[in-house]
Amino acid sequence: MYYQNIKKNLAYFSLALVLFSSVSSCKKEEHKKAPEAKADLTSKIETPEGMVWVEEKTFLQGAKESDNYAMSREKPAHWVTVDGFFMDITEVTNKQFKAFVEATNYITIAEREIDWEEMKKELPPNTPKPHDSILQPGSLIFNKSVNAVVNMENYGQWWTWRTGADWKHPEGPESSIEGKDNYPVVHVAYQDALAYCEWANRRLPTEAEWESAAQGKNTNTIFTWGNDAAKLDAHANTWQGVFPTRNEPQDGFEFISPVKSYPANSIGLYDMAGNVWEITSDFFNVKHYSELDSSKPIVNPKGAETHFNPNNPYQVEHVMKGGSFLCHASYCASFRISAKMGVSVDSGSDHMGFRTVATPQMLASNE
Repeated sequence: MYYQNIKKNLAYFSLALVLFSSVSSCKKEEHKKAPEAKADLTSKIETPEGMVWVEEKTFLQGAKESDNYAMSREKPAHWVTVDGFFMDITEVTNKQFKAFVEATNYITIAEREIDWEEMKKELPPNTPKPHDSILQPGSLIFNKSVNAVVNMENYGQWWTWRTGADWKHPEGPESSIEGKDNYPVVHVAYQDALAYCEWANRRLPTEAEWESAAQGKNTNTIFTWGNDAAKLDAHANTWQGVFPTRNEPQDGFEFISPVKSYPANSIGLYDMAGNVWEITSDFFNVKHYSELDSSKPIVNPKGAETHFNPNNPYQVEHVMKGGSFLCHASYCASFRISAKMGVSVDSGSDHMGFRTVATPQMLASNE
């Protein structure tokens, strides 16, 4: 669970993270229609541009038996049934997010002034206030200059808080997204993703929906392409070499890549493994799977009722999926379908984005 600890450690050592207290939600869909009615409605809805239909199916959610990288929070695996839905073919791109911002004048969390009184509510009691020069709008970026690591538990060695980093300036105030329309938008937090959803008449996927889509036509595989780990470099933008000091771009890219740079899965979805993490609507709760009653049918699960992460008890976290260009087999190995990490509602970074989903009911109600 290195990601949330990165936030804590950097905040405690005056690399302040932007926090935002309000949590809203995208439209939630109820699945009360009879199968015939759902099928009839689906047949009348055209697939929106840039999306693909994910068929209703039953599949094995969570860690697969042969997955040697699986973590306890991914276990036990359990069969779930998920209704069909539409999903974005790629992560939301800079071009798409720019259209949203231009239409709404939205300001992302990374661009907002930091309110220390709000920030300290989600930090341990008596956390000292960082210097005002540190409490400036910005976001987390990977430190590309790190050349030696003393202790792999010290995440601050390869993460840094960069004042002025945001979706328009992904590497800091001197950088830009010019010429990068087809790259995933990054430095967006859960709250920002929800705002985009509201504008676009979309919502974030549940973790179960995300895994159903990642499986494609499969029902029980470790990776989006099957079970062969040797195919990783050909199918996903991840870290090669020695993490985090030496990256050998054997997959074609050293860091973030444009969308559609790697083959799609069996139903036409790109980058469901690697490149950037993707935010989902589920609370991150490390005990959730162990508390499920799998003796009963699990249909359209929406995750845990509350968040729980003993390593980050002060903040509300949601599940993010898919891994990123920083994932390596020696460290997080989160390019697997069942892998997950938690991210607080106000945190962004240069390796996290999102994609959206829509149901026929949502699209019909907008006509």
